[in-house]
Amino acid sequence: MASTRIKVAAALAIPTLLLTACGGQNESGTDSAASGGAAASGEVRVDGSSTVGPLTAAAGELFKATPEGAGVNISVGQSGTGGGFKKFCAGETDISDASRPIKDEEAAACADAGVEYAEIAVANDALTVVVNKENDWAKCLTVAELNKMWAPEAEGTITNWNQVRDGFPDVPLELFGAGTDSGTFDYFTDVINGEEGASRTDYNPTEDDNVTVTGVEGTKGALGYFGFSYSEENMDKLTAVEIDNGAGCVAPSSQTAQDGTYAPLSRPLFIYPSKSAMQRPEVAAFVDFYVNNDAAVTEKALFVPLSAEQQQAAKDALASLVG
Repeated sequence: MASTRIKVAAALAIPTLLLTACGGQNESGTDSAASGGAAASGEVRVDGSSTVGPLTAAAGELFKATPEGAGVNISVGQSGTGGGFKKFCAGETDISDASRPIKDEEAAACADAGVEYAEIAVANDALTVVVNKENDWAKCLTVAELNKMWAPEAEGTITNWNQVRDGFPDVPLELFGAGTDSGTFDYFTDVINGEEGASRTDYNPTEDDNVTVTGVEGTKGALGYFGFSYSEENMDKLTAVEIDNGAGCVAPSSQTAQDGTYAPLSRPLFIYPSKSAMQRPEVAAFVDFYVNNDAAVTEKALFVPLSAEQQQAAKDALASLVG
């Protein structure tokens, strides 16, 4: 990874990021937006997933380093995937960040409001399970063990690590994870507990993944989960757990997320630009830049880049909005 990276903690320090920068030459090695070289101006309003938010913020920083983007402000809110879609379908935002595909009821809300959009994959993610640095026993966990900890029936009953696996120590178990408005919560509960939204409720939920970082770092028996970039940013504070889905222990990484061996916790991440917003030059230029500079954006934000096939699909989805 490049040494220049977006700091996730800084990105989440306030609810909304307003990215501003001075104009100048593009020194980032990125491709200019397909705007014919004309500079755009105005504001692009984005909200949604706290996982995707830092990626969009990184795209915004790189975009503003180009002549086309120097006059554009990119505001990035992080109210969770579900919260973002509520704002998006109400016409309050131009782009919705999402760590899962849009749900049928959300799509219906957008349709009722006349909001048209395209689903564009912008990165891959290895949803990462983390433990405290003092935890020297849970180097690898099976999907069944994660289910044992997180299933609804675990509430009030699975409270100690020695209940998770024979041989684990007598250490209180404290769980941290995504809030119920998060696409990460939806995805994790679906693949681990077998039903989207099915989870014990006696854990520490948050839409701010830095709260999970702090909680797991400060509690010996803690376990949490969030996007891969947060793990990468906090490797000095937390330990990432390998996952055994039946084929042996696999660590989260860019390679294992792309090749699918980090199962079942690898997933694509999305943006949803509205068709009406794409009629504005500043939105069209930013989305074009985002899609066509996947490698630079994911490297800056420590995300997993798209495969060649995914990149082509993203460009095709973009073309459907502007064609």
